[in-house]
Amino acid sequence: MKNYILKRVLISVFTLLVITLVLFCLLQLMPGSPFNDEKLTDDQRTVLYEKYGLDDPVPVQFVRYVGNMLKGDFGVSYNISKNTPISQLIQSRLPISIKVGGMAVTLGAVVGLLLGVIAALNHNTIIDSICTAISVLGVSVPSYVFALGLSYLLGFRFKIFPMLYTANEPFMSSVLPSIALSMFTMASIARFTRNEMLEVLGSEFMLLAESKGVTGAPLILRHALRNALIPIITVLAPLIVDLMTGSLVVEKIFSIPGVGSLLVTAIQSNDYNVVIALSFIYSAMYIGIMLVVDILYGIIDPRIRVTGEGGRPGFFARWRMVLFGKKKGVKA
Repeated sequence: MKNYILKRVLISVFTLLVITLVLFCLLQLMPGSPFNDEKLTDDQRTVLYEKYGLDDPVPVQFVRYVGNMLKGDFGVSYNISKNTPISQLIQSRLPISIKVGGMAVTLGAVVGLLLGVIAALNHNTIIDSICTAISVLGVSVPSYVFALGLSYLLGFRFKIFPMLYTANEPFMSSVLPSIALSMFTMASIARFTRNEMLEVLGSEFMLLAESKGVTGAPLILRHALRNALIPIITVLAPLIVDLMTGSLVVEKIFSIPGVGSLLVTAIQSNDYNVVIALSFIYSAMYIGIMLVVDILYGIIDPRIRVTGEGGRPGFFARWRMVLFGKKKGVKA
């Protein structure tokens, strides 16, 4: 396990370097420049390029940026907040997005698991139909529609929660956006949980467990749900990063000063340093969460081996397993 984790960490570091290099190249190909002010003359733009080192070749800029990044320096903003350190811009916004996204992930995962388990245990009943209808609704309706409905109903009509995000009530003003963001996650988890639970409940090892006298909650939690969690975690992992890095539309509706709106503004204004820093953080979070997920596979099901013959399925194999139900490398 230690060798596997070390290998994955090294691959992750290399991947982040490649992502940063690709971003540098793509930003160089973007039309315009960070200094698009019509009041600036050509000579003034030349001075600004020399000041920030943007007149150097791309490889030189890349090496310099990576060296500064390793020291915790992501550069300064060119347009959004001139000469303000990127770390200072992100420091005030990222915790808000992580807090709202974390609440959405927790709510969506817990409710989704409960709905999926309840639907599977009550297969082909009215309860199953209701849970399935909720799942279809959560997947089909965009999050901003839920956001507008919740804002009007619980914020404007009944005044239970604040309609807009405020630093004076950080938790209460985060409830509505968290619920709106959690609906898609909840519906996706509920759907996959139901399907996997139905497959597991009809398997031979469940009959064997029942024949040994295992019934009730231990049967469901220790045997059925544990074996159904592997594909569920595969689906949940990318959703965690998406929610924790913010949703632009929901942030706009509730006036949340998160990183989603910051990234879009940076792209529109060609603020290179902000775009690269946020993209790097997003990539690092995604790779880090996928590493945690891989470790969780071994904890949830020790039969999945990290090394050796018949080792655990790779990332694309796991997605193939989720989509087509082929549990390669896992034997009951």
